[in-house]
Amino acid sequence: MKKNLLPLAVAGLVAALPLVMRDDYYLHLMILFMMWVVIGSAWNLIAGYTGQVSFGDAAFFGCGAYTAGLLAHHLGVSTWWGLALGGFTAIAVGLPFGWICFRMRGAYFALATLALNEVLRHGATIAEKFTGGMVGILIMPSFMSKIPYYYIALAMAVASIASLRWVVRSKPGYYFVSIREDQDAAESLGIDTHLYKMLALAYAAFWTGIAGALYMNYMGFIDPTVVFNLHDISIMAILVGIVGGVGTVYGPAVGAFVMVTVQELFRSGFFGLFKWLGDVSGSSNLAKVAEVLTQAHVLGFGILVVLVILILPNGIVGDWPKIRKRVFRLDAGA
Repeated sequence: MKKNLLPLAVAGLVAALPLVMRDDYYLHLMILFMMWVVIGSAWNLIAGYTGQVSFGDAAFFGCGAYTAGLLAHHLGVSTWWGLALGGFTAIAVGLPFGWICFRMRGAYFALATLALNEVLRHGATIAEKFTGGMVGILIMPSFMSKIPYYYIALAMAVASIASLRWVVRSKPGYYFVSIREDQDAAESLGIDTHLYKMLALAYAAFWTGIAGALYMNYMGFIDPTVVFNLHDISIMAILVGIVGGVGTVYGPAVGAFVMVTVQELFRSGFFGLFKWLGDVSGSSNLAKVAEVLTQAHVLGFGILVVLVILILPNGIVGDWPKIRKRVFRLDAGA
């Protein structure tokens, strides 16, 4: 029971945050953070627990986003229906892919997921009459306030973590881990590894697709380069998992918070610090530093991941006992 108190307290604190934090900018960051909790948790099951490293999150994210966008664009249906159908669309794309490609292992499967993402991106670009091509799809957001999006994203984040926790503690969860540890040994014990890898993929596709549908509703615009973006979606999902802790329930939440913060630090030039210093001191060099920093978030991600792999190879949550012992000088067993 005590182990559940901290997550419940954090969820309650996040739920109460809009009561004291009215600034749309910070609400926007929190919505992005919670969206990445959903995507990171989904990636964690297929890659962290089942051991099938995927670069294809953008494919499922884009499927969910385009489900919402195309419903509104062609049928005049509310994009919120995409939130209900986007996950199933992603599953419909993911299962045939998995049925074929789970015969490959390791790096070959990872490359296949990369190919799936590129196929869908080029397909959405070429099919202009259906998807709008590079012109994209633009909708009017349903709410002017960010509060409704905030609580919808929070509900999704809590549900994704709760479902991940339930799955990994169930019998299929143990099967997933056995596949990650030794697929041949798992098969020798009678586990249908192909079936359970398909189930893990369906779970990951479902939640990532729902996150894509939320993105369409919240941002109001999509095009193939945005929602099928390898760096901004697929790589980001992997980084969220690695930084937070691969194969941990709460790792993606911590990783999402860290990665969104780092991304925003670079995008805003450390929240305008260097620009302010440049204006105050009149130094043109500081102004140039601020300009370079806003375009160097990928460099920041790379440095962060290298540091995490060297110092905390199991991520922040996975190596939390080590952090407690070294930083807070507390006994890991206390």
